[in-house]
Amino acid sequence: MTYLQALVLALLQGITEWLPISSSAHLILFPALVGWPDQGLGFDVAVHVGSLAAVMIYFRTDITAMARDWGRSVVTRRLEGEARLAWAVLLATIPVGLAGLAFKDVVEGAMRDPHVLAWALIGFGVLLWAADARGRRVRTERQLTWKDVVVIGFAQALALIPGTSRSGITMTAGLAVGWTREASARFSFLLAIPVIVLAGGLDVVDIIEGEARQPLPLLATGFLASAVSAYLCIWAFLAFIRRIGMGPFVLYRIALGGLLLAVF
Repeated sequence: MTYLQALVLALLQGITEWLPISSSAHLILFPALVGWPDQGLGFDVAVHVGSLAAVMIYFRTDITAMARDWGRSVVTRRLEGEARLAWAVLLATIPVGLAGLAFKDVVEGAMRDPHVLAWALIGFGVLLWAADARGRRVRTERQLTWKDVVVIGFAQALALIPGTSRSGITMTAGLAVGWTREASARFSFLLAIPVIVLAGGLDVVDIIEGEARQPLPLLATGFLASAVSAYLCIWAFLAFIRRIGMGPFVLYRIALGGLLLAVF
């Protein structure tokens, strides 16, 4: 990889990680379409850690309160303050964690096919449009029920299918159970924290077992570019999602999926 390639891919990942358009699809397809070499697992981990840093900085106040109240709830067995939200994030992560362990080889192998990407982009894009159009959008994540947590948690497991978009499918589920756009997005972003940590942990094991490493300065470039672009993307998305809705992202998904079917 060159530093230009690292910068472009890191910016691409930092932006698409938080938009409902599938970051994995873009990281798989863009290098292939322009003839760049595969960036390697080490670089993927670096840019995802950059995105993780961005979301933790953006939600630092919420995360601090959630961690404090969660720890208190373990002792007192009472859901006070942000403890309910913290438990919801942890419980909603279980399905994707189990599915990731069970189907890791399949997801990283046969399912990284352009046709799978294309139909996932289109199909789950249509679901996002339906949930946005028909959802009641009257509750926030702090009014969640445990049924909401189950629905969103199992929906998140579908994000293992390349092209689905983890943020997209969790926002779809949030809208479907009656949450507002902003609430669906915020909960989706908080859910990303344990998911990125778990996925990164599995990838680190693969790297230690023999995955080729990129030079440290190249990884640092990817980390920083991903962190900055991810932070700005989170800010912009939450600032404008109420007004723009999900329509532009649905159209983009369908167009990208159609392009993939035409090319491959």
